[in-house]
Amino acid sequence: MKTRTIQISRLFGAFALAFVLSAGLTFVGTPVEAQQQQAAPLADEAPAEDAADNAEVETADGESAPSDTTEETSPGPTAAETNPYGLSALWEQGDFVSKATLLILAIMSMGSWYVLITKLFEQRRLFDQFNRVIKLFAPTDTLRAGIEALPKRNSYRAIAEDGEEAVAQFNKGLSSEVTLSEWSTAALNRAVDTLAAKLQGGLAFLATVGSTAPFVGLFGTVWGIYHALVAIGVSGQASIDKVAGPVGEALIMTAIGLAVAVPAVLGYNLLTRRNKGVVSHARRFATEVHLRILSGKVA
Repeated sequence: MKTRTIQISRLFGAFALAFVLSAGLTFVGTPVEAQQQQAAPLADEAPAEDAADNAEVETADGESAPSDTTEETSPGPTAAETNPYGLSALWEQGDFVSKATLLILAIMSMGSWYVLITKLFEQRRLFDQFNRVIKLFAPTDTLRAGIEALPKRNSYRAIAEDGEEAVAQFNKGLSSEVTLSEWSTAALNRAVDTLAAKLQGGLAFLATVGSTAPFVGLFGTVWGIYHALVAIGVSGQASIDKVAGPVGEALIMTAIGLAVAVPAVLGYNLLTRRNKGVVSHARRFATEVHLRILSGKVA
């Protein structure tokens, strides 16, 4: 019994000694491992510093340059990206009704600008012709001489020729019915009215475009809202990605309709005011012709 107790005590003693030795080794070995871990980065940094120094030396000698190792980053979205709700998207995604509405508005716009530009040039030409006609017609003695002094294909010359023709018709047997003044006045008024009617050409189109283009754009707006409601009903949710396209289509149609109508209305008012000036000049010239007729200086 005593021998067994001694053996057990020796066994516990051996375990205790082993535990103490292992704890001591751990306590002693920890600083050494820490020093090794701290020394490792320094060892790694040394070759890097040497490589940097070598690279600087090589660059200074002109043999080679350090390579750029900067990583390229993917570019973010730019402003030049395609707008999914723009005019091109409207044309690509729109149906037959939307495209037909855009074409109608485009035709209205091009027609309005064509009429506006051509009529402005025509009015400018008539203003210039009047200044030349007054200078050429006033110094002449007779109506025939004044007509010959005017350039051909001139609107004011046509008025003078109508007055001369009225005198010729009056001398064929109308003297017993009306006076020369009444007959020549009627002929000259018809000539001036013909010129005024020619100037009115195209103004009806401008008036039509100015009054109907907003409603055509409004029709496109209503059609776009209808598409938005259909998209909401199909998707079952009123999210912005479902309604942004159709609503954008509606707003674009409204803007285009107004952009077509406003220049047409302004152009109509401008041309109407300038036409009054041309007709006033024509009536002034007709008065000059009428005085030549009444004075008997025709041929």
